[in-house]
Amino acid sequence: MKKEKPNVDVLKHHLVPKMEIMKEEDKQELLAKYKIDDSMLPKILSDDAAVSALGAKVGDVLRIRRKDETGDYDYYRLVA
Repeated sequence: MKKEKPNVDVLKHHLVPKMEIMKEEDKQELLAKYKIDDSMLPKILSDDAAVSALGAKVGDVLRIRRKDETGDYDYYRLVA
């Protein structure tokens, strides 16, 4: 069964945090900072609606900016 793309831009939904695909150099800096390799990052599936909308592919690292009452925080996910 062929999967269809949604008719709405999921990235503009108010519950979806801001996401971006990290550049390779930024990804390497992140991994060096925490002394980890990319396999140690939490995963996000490649068929996630937001991942598909971004055009991310397996192996990309996403920077996710979340906001709450105490501030803004960056989270990172490896597309798997």
